[in-house]
Amino acid sequence: LEELATNVRDAILNRVSQYPGGHLGPNLGVVEMTIALHKVFNSPVDKLIWDVSHQSYPHKVLTGRKEFFTDKDKFSGTTGYTDPEENEHDFIRVGHTSTSIATAMGYALAQDVQGISFTDSKRTIKLWISFPSSR
Repeated sequence: LEELATNVRDAILNRVSQYPGGHLGPNLGVVEMTIALHKVFNSPVDKLIWDVSHQSYPHKVLTGRKEFFTDKDKFSGTTGYTDPEENEHDFIRVGHTSTSIATAMGYALAQDVQGISFTDSKRTIKLWISFPSSR
């Protein structure tokens, strides 16, 4: 875990130190949490909903986009936000804060309307909401 977390942090630091517009603090603060989420949940089957896409860099590094953080020539190949058009592990396109609860509730309601059960073993949906620190 420590080695993986260090590798993820190094990739983030590499990009943010050389490419304008990166978000360092929010991403470094969720590295271990993101590793744990990807260990416990089965993304992209299990949907990870980020309240702040400024915390999605570790998620991107762990879901096949590490080269966009380590290779300067490829920095522009990924956005600073989650985007399902960019990668199947990005459930929704989101930028700033306060969208996760509405998104999760809307997704849950849509499942109810469609008759999809959270306990249906064929379509189990697990949602994780990551909130920014209030400090």
